[in-house]
Amino acid sequence: MRIKHVRLAAAAVGVAVAVGTGVAVASSGDQDTPITGDALAKASAVAVAHTGGGTVTGTEIGDEESLYEVEVTLPDGNQVDVQLDQNFTVVGTKTDGPGTDDGDGVPDNDGN
Repeated sequence: MRIKHVRLAAAAVGVAVAVGTGVAVASSGDQDTPITGDALAKASAVAVAHTGGGTVTGTEIGDEESLYEVEVTLPDGNQVDVQLDQNFTVVGTKTDGPGTDDGDGVPDNDGN
């Protein structure tokens, strides 16, 4: 009987560790990895040139649509997400309204 309790406790600990690890992996997947170094300089230059001006206000590696994503805020306040491939070629763009980071209508820093 004692062996059953030990096995049951060990199984419960194993499940708790597995669930905790899964939560940690899921949580860490929500973090954007910024572009750095030479890639940042090149991606920023291409994105700003593509939009005709503006300021780089965010970057991300491994975005769902492309290898690189550069967010450019235009002088009128609109934001353009410029998608770049591994050769820094523009493969897509998405324009968000002024002061929004993802088109959800909620101001930047909303966690989305």
